[in-house]
Amino acid sequence: MGLFTGLLTLPLAPVRGTVWVAEQLAAEAERELQRQRSPRRRLLVAERQLELGVISLEEYEAIEEEALDQIEAEEQAWQT
Repeated sequence: MGLFTGLLTLPLAPVRGTVWVAEQLAAEAERELQRQRSPRRRLLVAERQLELGVISLEEYEAIEEEALDQIEAEEQAWQT
């Protein structure tokens, strides 16, 4: 049965391959988006912006507090 099914679905192999590639690309895009939204990354970007004078100390402290709260929440979620 496996050989018969394989022969019948052989014309669909390029479609299955294309779907697999699309799924892999979507997964990588999602991972990259999550990295960009990570609180550690936001904290690093905010620190750099503060050094360059793009944001004020108050803005940096607000971003820092939010990011640290999110990091703490993520760590607590991992522990449970």
